[in-house]
Amino acid sequence: MEITDVRAHHIRIPYNSGVASFRQGASAISALDMVLVEVTTDAGLTGWGDAFAYVCPRTTRSAVEEMIAPQARGLKVPDAAGIPAVMEQIQRNLHLFGRYGITMFAISGLDIALWDLAAKAEGVPLHRLLGEIRRTAIPAYASLLRIGSPGNIAAECRKALALGYGAIKLHETTAPAVFAAREAIGPAIPLMIDMNCPLTGEQAIAFAKTCREAQPMFLEEPVWPPEDFATLADVRSKGGLGVAAGENACTEYQFRQMIEAGAVSHAQPSVIKVGGITEFLKVAGLADRLGVKIVPHSPYFGPGLLATLHLLATRDDGLVEMFYLKREACLWGGGADVDATGHVAVPTGPGLGYAPDRAVMERYRVA
Repeated sequence: MEITDVRAHHIRIPYNSGVASFRQGASAISALDMVLVEVTTDAGLTGWGDAFAYVCPRTTRSAVEEMIAPQARGLKVPDAAGIPAVMEQIQRNLHLFGRYGITMFAISGLDIALWDLAAKAEGVPLHRLLGEIRRTAIPAYASLLRIGSPGNIAAECRKALALGYGAIKLHETTAPAVFAAREAIGPAIPLMIDMNCPLTGEQAIAFAKTCREAQPMFLEEPVWPPEDFATLADVRSKGGLGVAAGENACTEYQFRQMIEAGAVSHAQPSVIKVGGITEFLKVAGLADRLGVKIVPHSPYFGPGLLATLHLLATRDDGLVEMFYLKREACLWGGGADVDATGHVAVPTGPGLGYAPDRAVMERYRVA
């Protein structure tokens, strides 16, 4: 079976986040931009991947079309055991363009599609190729967007719990926000604080000490720059709270640097950024050996979400991150939504388990 073509589809699905907002630097984000990677074969099977594209969809799409597609066309589709070698060679071929950021986003999309194809060729769900299934549904946490007002934060936390979510993550940078959430959800619900890299080490240590009584599970990316692992380790040791990071890291190599520095209690590989399923598995194995928990970064709704569910199905631990918003449409017909118990079912069909709804793709396609 050979790859006949690789296509990148830019899909933009609007959403409503209520009182919350989502910004990436100067860019306000009002829709879910995703780049789906479609890999077709001469055997009639199609694999689907996902390349990170929040505010860079045209750039990511170009990377897939200009760097990835020429590498992949005519390639013999490997089985599961052969995917790592193929992907390492592609990383080597493209290292001139960097091993982080856009290049790895595009590589991630191809890698996920190859795993989808490998599982479809065997006629089994993806998790069967990854290891023994341990969970058929994954507990989800509500990843609230930036709100600001403690009163609104408390109200949104209570709404999320009423929908069945069993854990909450804030995207806030003030102590009143943290304590408002804790008071709203009670002492038993896990609470996480994603800060998006705003502080110096000294500021982060002070913030951690201030928030300690609210007992957050971790502070996520509290310092700038995110790759300052020595400072993250200092915050972790002196602040008295867990520290999470990794959504901005690519490849197992950078995660090894992070973990060996003592920077994190929780590692957060993002399957559509880190290098795909292949690199995610390497990171998870490394974290397990070194005693660091895995809590994936997964606030997206394309094939990367399905891949994350399969990866977590083979683990006893780990939550799936779900953006707390109402999207206008779903690629999977609601198949990957959170149920009333706060869980997302692991797909059971061949490969990733679902094929994207072509009608939804066409409706929300960006030319």
